Amino acid sequence: MLRVSASPHIRDPRTTKGIMLDVIISLMPALVAAVLIFGPRSLAVVAVSVAVAVITEALSNLVLKRKQTVNDLSAVVTGIILAYCLPAGLPLWMVGLGAAVAIGAAKMLFGGLGDNFANPAITGRIFLAVSFGTQMSNSVVLARFAKTGTEIANQAAQLASVAETDLVTQATPLAVARNMVDGSIPDYKTLFLGTHAGTIGEVSILALLIGVIWLLIRSVIDLWIPLSMIVPTVLLCWAAGGDPLLHLLSGGLIFGAFFMATDYVTSPITARGKVIFGLGCALLTFLMRMYSGMPEGVSYAILIMNILTPHINEWTKPIPIGGSKSGK
Repeated sequence: MLRVSASPHIRDPRTTKGIMLDVIISLMPALVAAVLIFGPRSLAVVAVSVAVAVITEALSNLVLKRKQTVNDLSAVVTGIILAYCLPAGLPLWMVGLGAAVAIGAAKMLFGGLGDNFANPAITGRIFLAVSFGTQMSNSVVLARFAKTGTEIANQAAQLASVAETDLVTQATPLAVARNMVDGSIPDYKTLFLGTHAGTIGEVSILALLIGVIWLLIRSVIDLWIPLSMIVPTVLLCWAAGGDPLLHLLSGGLIFGAFFMATDYVTSPITARGKVIFGLGCALLTFLMRMYSGMPEGVSYAILIMNILTPHINEWTKPIPIGGSKSGK
C-alpha cells in the first residue's frame, strides 16, 4: 500500500537536549584547563554566567507566557560559551549583565532557540566589549605563569580589582604581536597548552581539541565551517607577514571556529553554504586581526556572517529534481 505522510520523512532520534549535553561535555576539558591557568575565579565566572542565563530564559518564558525551555540546556551552553570568552578578572556583575543580554535580547526577544538570527553568546560578549572595553581587555593569568616580573610590577595596582590575589594582568599574545602593548610573545608550547593571559576558555588549544574530538565522535558538528575558517585565516595572515602558528594558536580562532561558528541556528545548512560562511569568517577575521584597531576579530566576524546566513541559505539551497533555480 502507498503510505502518505507529512514531512520530515527521515527522523533523527537525537534531541536538542542530547545535543546540548554533548556540547557541555565537550567544553569540560577547557574548564579544567581554566581552573589550572586562572584559578578558582574562573569557576565563579562560569557559574554566574550560566546561572543568569538560565534565570533570564526562565523569566522570559514566564513573562511572555511561553512554554518553559530551560530543560533543553541551550541556556546552559550559552552561559558557558559566553564565560569562556571573558577574562577571569572581569567583575561578576558584568558577567551577569552579559549573560542577561545574551539570552534576553539576542535569543528570547526573537522567539527563543531556533528563531535567533545571531549567536547569543557572541552577542553578549560583544555587548560587554563595547560597554566595558577596559575591563574586557584586562586579561589575567596566575602569577606563576607570568613571564616577566616587570609586567607584574607595572600592573600591581590593578590587582586590587581582582578577587584572587595571585592573578596578574598580562598582555595577550596577539596584542603584543600587533605592537599594541609591550611584552613578550610566548613560545608555541605555551600557546598550545594555554598557560598565558587570555580569556577563560580560549587559551588552551589542547583542551579545546579534546572537546572537538568528542563533538566529532558524537557527530554533533562537521568540519566544513571550521576548516574553511581556520585554514584561510592562517594562510592570509601568513601572506600578510604574520606568524601563522601564532594566529592559529592565539586568540579565539580555534574556539570560535569549532564551538561558535558551528551553531546550528545561526550557520548555513548546506555544505556549500557552510564553506561560504567559513570563508567569510576567515576573511573578516584576517582583516580585523591585521588591519583594524583591535588584535582579535573572531567574534565580530562570526556575528557579521550570522546576519548573512539567511541569504547564504537562499543562495545555496538545492534544486529539486525537475525544478529550476528560479523555483518556476
